[in-house]
Amino acid sequence: MNSLVKTFAAAALIAVSTFAMAANKPVSKTEKANVNLSTADLALDHYVAVTTKGESAGVEHLFTADFNQKVQSANAKTNSRDQIVKYFKKQKEAKLNCVLSTDILEESADYMVAKVILKFEDFTKTDLVTLVREGNDWKVSSSVNSYK
Repeated sequence: MNSLVKTFAAAALIAVSTFAMAANKPVSKTEKANVNLSTADLALDHYVAVTTKGESAGVEHLFTADFNQKVQSANAKTNSRDQIVKYFKKQKEAKLNCVLSTDILEESADYMVAKVILKFEDFTKTDLVTLVREGNDWKVSSSVNSYK
């Protein structure tokens, strides 16, 4: 009788742990990448999260196919869409220690131009971001960065 109770207790423990593991199943890559880009504001918010908080989910959906980034500095540089996507995926969960402000400079039904300012302790980065509507989603089509 005592061994029968132990057997039922062990079976119950196995069943409970199996259900607990099933409930905590890992999220698939496609579920992680599902990001709402249905409005310009949501796309801009996601862009800011990607650039300042290391949010990498859906980063490959955030940029247009012809996206480019221009960095205005002594060593001016242009980055392609593929370079930026790879960079942001490597920066996963890297949070920037800065004060953030955004300002919508121009907005219409199909595009938006925003200024994103990141104030760090020793310098300020200004990012002029252009977003466009592609079908039902909004995407970042260009970015121009300058530093002070």
